[in-house]
Amino acid sequence: MSEHVEGPIGVVPALVRSAFLVNSVYVNSARDYGLTQQQGQLLCVLMAQPYGMGELGAVLGLAKSSLTGLVDRSERNGLVQRQDDPQDSRAVRVALTRRGARLAEEFYAETCRRVEVLTTGLTPGERDTLAALLGRVVADNKVPTVFL
Repeated sequence: MSEHVEGPIGVVPALVRSAFLVNSVYVNSARDYGLTQQQGQLLCVLMAQPYGMGELGAVLGLAKSSLTGLVDRSERNGLVQRQDDPQDSRAVRVALTRRGARLAEEFYAETCRRVEVLTTGLTPGERDTLAALLGRVVADNKVPTVFL
């Protein structure tokens, strides 16, 4: 059994532990809205625009079969709809329904609020520094936009 150690931690444990922390908040927020974590991610991604299935799989990091199942379940729940792709008659794009757009906006706002609470112990300057540093890590690693 490991002991809780107080004091500074290295960059790797800090990033990993903060990822777990944010993920936990995200999962709990999704659950409170009757969504799975993946459905919450799907809705947040689609807030910006409809996506083709290939693009969506790449952004969400899901295999084709997993993405198809996610879209199927979300479509059955009235959150998304498949639309013909105007550039490719063989392809479809996935878009939010009105219900999905409303839920996405509510879920997004509440999840942002909950994540923001995690930084209440920081000064405004510290928060700006944290955002700038994490923003560089995200940009340097070309992380797709999954949360606006």
